[in-house]
Amino acid sequence: MPTIYLSPSTQEYNPYYGGEGNEEYYMNLIADAMEPYLTSSGIGFVRNTPDMTAASSIAASNQGGYDVHLALHSNASPPSMSGLLRGTDVYYNPSSARSEQLAEIIANNLKYLYPDSSLVKAVPTTSLGEVVRTRAPGVLVEFAYHDNPDDAAWIRANIQNLARNIVLSLTEYFGIPFIEPSPARQATADLSSGYLNIRSRPAYDAPVVATAADGEPLTVLGAWNGWFLVRRGGDTGYVRSEYITLNY
Repeated sequence: MPTIYLSPSTQEYNPYYGGEGNEEYYMNLIADAMEPYLTSSGIGFVRNTPDMTAASSIAASNQGGYDVHLALHSNASPPSMSGLLRGTDVYYNPSSARSEQLAEIIANNLKYLYPDSSLVKAVPTTSLGEVVRTRAPGVLVEFAYHDNPDDAAWIRANIQNLARNIVLSLTEYFGIPFIEPSPARQATADLSSGYLNIRSRPAYDAPVVATAADGEPLTVLGAWNGWFLVRRGGDTGYVRSEYITLNY
């Protein structure tokens, strides 16, 4: 299953319009809200911490074998235009097809959420470190302008919606189902012989990532079209629901 490095902004010195909260605070709220959606959809994640910097986040990301490096930010206008700009920019590395693909997916989905879809765009960059210096395909999302009163209010009012929207984009990028969060349930593998195959996608021809013996305990994270997303030890994958008994 895919794993991402999730890097919400560590820029606590960027205040939001009206003085309530800052960039670091709100981007970490979005990352917090993303976690249940990531878990229920089978996407593993590691996060930076507020005491880190962009440079240390890049270094930590590059030490792991992540499938995506995703940075979460909000924007600010130049001093001469303070409070006047609006919109969403999703930055990608123009030399990475995977980075561009993810940025386009994220931008297209955010168009359904941002008040003016014409102001949402994917933007190439050769200067942002969290996009061009990461081993994994990097994307940096500037959700909106935190010095603009309308944009700042939009971010504050849409923490949950933004989290859901971004994880939906990640599932589209990885080619796996988006599964709404639900409480994890304990279950047991239930088969008459052999071993239960746990697969990387909900398909009979998908690679097997692990197996479970009859009676072996599993944790069900979500359900989708006759498949359960389950966790067995450190492995996560999909199994057919008829081979699972839920322990109510």
